[in-house]
Formats: sequence, C-alpha cells, structure tokens
Amino acid sequence: MSETLKIIHPIPPLFDENSKILILGSFPSVKSREAMFFYGHPQNRYWKLIARLFDEPVPTTVEDKKALVLRHHIAMWDTIHSCTITGSSDSSIRDVVPNDLSVILDNSKVEKIFCNGAASHKLYMKYIYPLTGIEAVKLPSTSPANAAFNMDRLYDEWAEILLFTA
Repeated sequence: MSETLKIIHPIPPLFDENSKILILGSFPSVKSREAMFFYGHPQNRYWKLIARLFDEPVPTTVEDKKALVLRHHIAMWDTIHSCTITGSSDSSIRDVVPNDLSVILDNSKVEKIFCNGAASHKLYMKYIYPLTGIEAVKLPSTSPANAAFNMDRLYDEWAEILLFTA
C-alpha cells in the first residue's frame, strides 16, 4: 500500500527561449520523481509518442529526452507545485498548490498549452487558467492506465501539437 505524502515538485521546468508549446502533466509519478525527470515510468507512452510524432528514435537518456523536446520547440512541466498524493494516483491528489507558469511564459515563445490527460487539464483550468487567460487543450493521457487509447489513437489525437511546433 502506498503512503500518502505531502510532496513538493522536484523537477524543474524544461524549456528554452524558442519553446512554442507547453505540455503539462499533473504531477510526477513515483518513478518520475525517482528519475528526477518527466514520464520516468517505462510503461508511460509519452516518449514513444513524442518520438513517433516527430519521426525520431525513442530517446533513452534524460539528455536525449531533453534534446528531443527542445529541438521541436516543446516546453514541459506540470500543473502542480505541491500536493498530498498517494503513490502516483492522480485521483488521490489533494491540497494542491499550482505551479507558477510565468517562468516559462515570460521567457519563451509559448502561445499554446496542452495538458496530458484529464487531471492535468482540470487542475490547469481551476488554478492556472484564471491567471494566464490561455486556454489549454486537453489531450488523452499517455499513462498506461488510459487503456482506452492505444498508440494509434494517441497519435491521432496528439498530432495537433505538430501544427504549433514547426
């Protein structure tokens, strides 16, 4: 049984001055917190999907993952700065303190925000949208828990990001 803990987000935002879109998750999973990088669980399909979208090899190291998203003008972070969470369960998230996205928005070319999954989108709309005024697009989660979406369906939905990264 997983312990419920109050956790502060340990991973800094990933972006540079050329980032055009921001992809937000909800909060790092246990595996991501251990790896100190986004989508660290081997079953999460995020990195396979991003590689497929841009017709590139699937990155294996943190440095390769950073290079892949930055090369395609993608910024990454999460909606939550700190929360109480049990294990990696989005449904257990309580006591939310949102991330301050101004560090990214003020220092990049980000004009479009995408949320990886319903939890991220719900939290963004509740806590962050009132501050940014930037609507976020809800994309289906790349989590293996989202079994309704196979890789082809994810690709079809996520292909929208290609309109903003060129």
